[in-house]
Amino acid sequence: MSLKKANAVATIDVALVTVETEETTPKVFALDTASKLEIESQLETTEAIKLIIKGALKAQKGEEVTLTGTQITLTDNIFTPELVQVLQGGTILYWADADHTDDPTTTDAGFGIASYTPPVAGKKPKPTYFTLKAYSAIYNAAAQITGYEVATYPHCYGQPVALSSEDNVFRAPEYTINSAPDTGEAPYRLDYIDPDELPEVE
Repeated sequence: MSLKKANAVATIDVALVTVETEETTPKVFALDTASKLEIESQLETTEAIKLIIKGALKAQKGEEVTLTGTQITLTDNIFTPELVQVLQGGTILYWADADHTDDPTTTDAGFGIASYTPPVAGKKPKPTYFTLKAYSAIYNAAAQITGYEVATYPHCYGQPVALSSEDNVFRAPEYTINSAPDTGEAPYRLDYIDPDELPEVE
């Protein structure tokens, strides 16, 4: 009997991560500085029920495992205040002029960020839901990129962010993100695209 060889995909790297908010006017952020994505399935387990009579196992109903969502730990190598605002809320103020003499405003005029303030302590902010896409490169034996794998996680929302600093070490923040599929929706989707379909980051 001859066996058909299964399709195999060799993926490597975090080529790109995009975040698109689920709003009437969505915001889209591209992160080409992320270096790691840790994915953990969130499971609810119903324990097995066993019928044991006089020390002998007569019957049992096996445990049931239900997938309720995904927890994503994203490691970036650059601090991005706009992403942190999506993850935990808060307020960003932007410089209104190139000399930084005018009062900062909430409108981005292209002169940089003046400040970021997280939500008030003790107050639970309304989450901003978004779709996260993670792109990984696909290589062949000739060391050429033949395409990209795109993992899409729906209805994501962030957890509060803590920032650390260390001498002679650039900050690489870790962001914890939860993804919860809706009824009848898959927890994630994998798509495979051609090399020239990778979005360009300006």
